[in-house]
Amino acid sequence: MNSKIAPDASDRAAALSQRLMHYQTPSLSRGIIELAITAVPFALVWYAMYWATMHGHIWLYCVLLPFAVGFLVRLFLIQHDCGHRAFLPAQGANDWVGRCLGVLTLTPYTHWRRAHAIHHATSGNLDRRGVGDIDTLTVAEYMARPNWMRWRYRIYRNPLLLLCIGPAFVFFLQNRIPAGFFRAGWRHWASTLGTNVSIAGVVILMSGRIGLGPFLLVQGPIMLLSASVGGWLFYVQHQFEGTYWSRGDQWAFRDAALHGSSHYDLPSVLRWFTANIGMHHAHHLSSRIPFYRLPLAVGAEPELRNQDRLTLWQSFRCINLALWDEKSRRLVSFREAVRSA
Repeated sequence: MNSKIAPDASDRAAALSQRLMHYQTPSLSRGIIELAITAVPFALVWYAMYWATMHGHIWLYCVLLPFAVGFLVRLFLIQHDCGHRAFLPAQGANDWVGRCLGVLTLTPYTHWRRAHAIHHATSGNLDRRGVGDIDTLTVAEYMARPNWMRWRYRIYRNPLLLLCIGPAFVFFLQNRIPAGFFRAGWRHWASTLGTNVSIAGVVILMSGRIGLGPFLLVQGPIMLLSASVGGWLFYVQHQFEGTYWSRGDQWAFRDAALHGSSHYDLPSVLRWFTANIGMHHAHHLSSRIPFYRLPLAVGAEPELRNQDRLTLWQSFRCINLALWDEKSRRLVSFREAVRSA
């Protein structure tokens, strides 16, 4: 999809956004059920993994690890909905659920919510890059840089760094300070420091109960793998060939939402564990829709069902995309950029 959207397409996006407002009402009972069927199994699987390590059943630990990762990713996405005021009807309930889950996901809720709101407000805008997104250069910007800066960007876009080391750095280290918001007010510091103190309290409590070593042996791999899964989801939701980028004078919020976010059409089991976040185009177009109502919204709109659809296997082709080509209006690999230049 090109970054210069026809006027009639923009009108359709606006009309679609209006129709999606019908699905924005959260349900208290549904929210409680979704939280319960995610948090309780996570706790049970976590304990079973601890039991397996204590009794030498490494095979059971390995079998349970993907399920623990899936449940933790789902808890993060519930926190994500809380940040959009989309999980429970009451604003205060959303915030407190989000804060509590933030301790488990190592994410300061209030600080993250602000950064994520900026991401939604600027996604696809070439003139407002840098907050809550993956650093992306245009081909012209990349070619204009000296060799050492090109290599630095190449290293940053290396899949190992971008999807494994990078997410671990964000969740374990960067989230411990209000990165990018040092002068944005006390709330960012209070959110970050309050989350850090709560995390330390949980670690001390669990270490006192079962020992620091067993706690880290169970929670460490779960958190590391969950961070990488989350990093991949965020990557593929915006870094696909036909995504949307545009300069500020041509950028339009609804066009960026609809055409700059993928429809990651995952198998049903993975769709459940990822809380329908693959329906990212609908989410960006109407972020107040609870994740448990997104399938209804997408199912009712043929345009959403077919828009920028990526299957699991197709998504792996996105891994080499790294630069935005303003001429062809698509993401390209380094090799394609050099060849065309």
